[in-house]
Amino acid sequence: MMKFGIAFVSLVMCFMLQGCAVVAVADAVASTVVYTGKTIINVVDAVTPDIVNKKTKD
Repeated sequence: MMKFGIAFVSLVMCFMLQGCAVVAVADAVASTVVYTGKTIINVVDAVTPDIVNKKTKD
């Protein structure tokens, strides 16, 4: 019975660690997407500042 308990706890721990790894990978992917989007917007803004930021005449 003790071997079953140790095996069960080990199996649960493996699943928990894999869950943490999945969350970490998802977080890294989401951060990459956000920063890529910001970079694209900044590049477009730098290339076409007059179109993106319409200036009003004073």
